Amino acid sequence: MPPKILPVSDPAAARRYGWRTMRRHPKLLLGALGLNAAAAAAGLVGPRLLGELVQDVAGGTTTGHVTRVVVVLLFFVLLQSWLIRGATVYGGRLSQAVLAEMRETFIERVLGLPLSTAEDAGAGDLVSRASRGVDEMQRTAQYALPAILTAAFTFLLSIVGMLAVSPALTVVILVAVPPVVLVTRWYLSRSTEAYRAYKTAAAGMTEELAASTDGAATIEALGLARRRVAAGDASVAATYAADIGTLRLRTVFLPTAEMGYRLPMIAALLLGGYFYTEGWASLAAVTAVVLYTQQMSEPISQARDWLTEMQTATTSLQRLLGVTEVPPDRQVREHTVDADQGLVIEKVTFGYGDGEGPEVLHGIDLTVRKGERLAIVGPSGAGKSTLGRLMAGIHAPTTGSVRLGDAPLVELPLEQLRSEVALVSHEQYVLGGTLRENLALAVRDGDTADDEVIWSALKAVEAKEWVQALPDGLDTVIGSGGTGLTPAQSQQLAIARLVVADPEVLVLDEATSLLDPTSARDLERSLNALLEGRTVITIAHRLHTAYDADRIAVIDDGRVVELGSHTELIANDGSYARLWRSWHGGAPKTPAGGEGERCS
Repeated sequence: MPPKILPVSDPAAARRYGWRTMRRHPKLLLGALGLNAAAAAAGLVGPRLLGELVQDVAGGTTTGHVTRVVVVLLFFVLLQSWLIRGATVYGGRLSQAVLAEMRETFIERVLGLPLSTAEDAGAGDLVSRASRGVDEMQRTAQYALPAILTAAFTFLLSIVGMLAVSPALTVVILVAVPPVVLVTRWYLSRSTEAYRAYKTAAAGMTEELAASTDGAATIEALGLARRRVAAGDASVAATYAADIGTLRLRTVFLPTAEMGYRLPMIAALLLGGYFYTEGWASLAAVTAVVLYTQQMSEPISQARDWLTEMQTATTSLQRLLGVTEVPPDRQVREHTVDADQGLVIEKVTFGYGDGEGPEVLHGIDLTVRKGERLAIVGPSGAGKSTLGRLMAGIHAPTTGSVRLGDAPLVELPLEQLRSEVALVSHEQYVLGGTLRENLALAVRDGDTADDEVIWSALKAVEAKEWVQALPDGLDTVIGSGGTGLTPAQSQQLAIARLVVADPEVLVLDEATSLLDPTSARDLERSLNALLEGRTVITIAHRLHTAYDADRIAVIDDGRVVELGSHTELIANDGSYARLWRSWHGGAPKTPAGGEGERCS
């Protein structure tokens, strides 16, 4: 099934969130607003003084008067520069504080996403939100917001200054404002949806390229290169088409807005000259109005250029906030968990896509007793891993229930669920940090993991020797930017983390698949002793793992077709016996329970 795109918040919600976040930093917000307003107010003095100076010079004045005006003008220019610097500093601090809070909120929400939702969503969607989206917001917060604030205050106070010197001339010039307002509204009403479509297409392109890169070896081996290239071309074409849609809007908005911003200057010069010749305005008033118009045109032009960035950032914020709108995948209720009653799977059916996709599991009934070791085997695509994920509480069954005692797994709080049931699959990740920190991730809140516990876990998974050989032992930095681990070492580390977590029920899905058969067998034997008394469910892809289990459940076409011990199932000569013989290369049957069946 194609990956789902996570929700996208609406523009109004994004604006409210941004405003609420800024209000949580009142000193920085008031400082930025106040200094911007003061800088714009200081800028009112220059055009007024220059207008009066032009009139004084035209009428005859002294050098001393000109000098005094120039000194006063210089003072206000320096004052405005100082205020702008202060506004920039406060605005930068505010934007970084707001951005840091948004990042933390996003990371918190992503980590709190239901695992089923995170898996259903494409990796490209989350990656694009976390990388490009945050980068765009940072650029906007650092540059666009201060520029738009400056433009707004400059425009409003310049209008006040023009009204003070010549109300009639100001009103005439303002006739150029409606076209700009209309084209801006036209642009804003369409650009939000256009940029949202572009972001969605870009996320799909990231998903396609990541899938092709990660699976390059498989694609080449199966001769699927042309098909993957075609899929990549289609995603690039969709992204290009969406970007062209935003470009069409800009080609209408930017030239029209540019013309609208230039019209007031032309009107000020032409109408100002006419008003002066008719005696309706003084030379000082005309000069001041022309200078005010020039003064506000530059910041408004810059704000226009940043408006596209604002739209992009608003869309990015909508996508970040959309993560917070993902509904929970479980309805938490109060339950007392009695692990002694075992894990009960009753009349379970399951289909992906909220149950709308094809049904994968059909009427599964199975009880795993406390302390029992159950192996689940079956051909590829039979539903083994899907059943394992339901038994770990990651997915809720479409119908039926999966319970630990009397407590349905999907009704337990996630923290409690993970303390009771843990899943380890072949997909293991090493986070940036020390090896000790990676293992300490498994420690529950309020508990600690001392070195003795960590070394014991590493010894249990046959990893103690290579960890001791690392440059700094447990303090060696691994992951991104640190010492690289092999896939097998990463898998050992994941299993050691499981040992530290010490849950009641363990679900192992190909947990040793990246180890060679001999190492995997040694590790499983070590774990057998360590996990004695624990309930262990193993999705067995190597049948020697099934041989060691107390019972084996054979899954075929989403149903349990056989259930029993290795000896019983071999004696039945059914599906399991055929798998066993196939795994041994078609070897002839051996007597049930005979030692010849062991394979290590």
